Amino acid sequence: MANRTSHDQNFKNLILDYPLQSLAFFVPAEAPSSHDEINILPVRQEQLKERLSDRYRELDVPLLIEWQDGHREVLLFALEEETEPREFSLHRLAHYCLDLSQLIETNRVVPVVIFLHGADSVARSLTLGSERHGYLDFNYLSCLLPTIPFRQWEHSDNIVARLNLPNMRYTPEEKVRVYGQAIQGLLALEPDLNKQAKYIEFIDIYARLTDNERKRYEQEYPEEVTVMAGFLERAREEGMQQGMEEGMQQGERAVLERQLQRRFGPLAPEVQQRLEQASSEELERWADNILDANRLEDIFE
Repeated sequence: MANRTSHDQNFKNLILDYPLQSLAFFVPAEAPSSHDEINILPVRQEQLKERLSDRYRELDVPLLIEWQDGHREVLLFALEEETEPREFSLHRLAHYCLDLSQLIETNRVVPVVIFLHGADSVARSLTLGSERHGYLDFNYLSCLLPTIPFRQWEHSDNIVARLNLPNMRYTPEEKVRVYGQAIQGLLALEPDLNKQAKYIEFIDIYARLTDNERKRYEQEYPEEVTVMAGFLERAREEGMQQGMEEGMQQGERAVLERQLQRRFGPLAPEVQQRLEQASSEELERWADNILDANRLEDIFE
């Protein structure tokens, strides 16, 4: 169960960081045009409960699309990542979408399921009715990542496609190339260093290179290896600097807390909370105030 939750979180982050690219890759048939002026808004995931004792039902990522020209109504995309196809429930998905439709007050809902593994036996539609008539028909769009040939996307300028190359179809001999093309795409398409770090981990999780495959990658992609090494070194230095700053701030906080206790006795929980949330500048200013303060309140003025 923990493994599935991890995949859910990975794809939630991916879709929320790159919503337009996610729609273009996962749902090309319904995705907005790149020329459309739109707003993309994540909507609340927890659905309204029929009884307060009921458990919440939630989708992975509901996205609301609003066209700025006002000619079209809002369109809701209900994206769900499904790691294990055998656990997929078409009835549950239909229920989710009906709840969302009622919550957002729109009938324009596009259900999308992203399958991380093969889903040949999964139901594609649901019809409720009798032998004479059908009274409810429900379908959804699916993206079966393992069936997509990676070569179709290895040079794509869609970062979501490039990051998902390891989840696509390829031969064992192509695995290092898949990894290299995913890393190249990330470095070329994402300038933000924090997101680069975040999605290098995403690629590593799904590529799962062996030691020999990683050695081959280092030989075949020396430029990317150099860039990543420099990036990791900068990240390490920034982490060390941040750690030293946090350590100094914790020391300042501890000294100030002892001084306050000696002057004014045990501190109330709200005072301790204020110290925990204080910046380094605030801690220094409050420490200076101790010399002239007659009351605890004077410290924070």
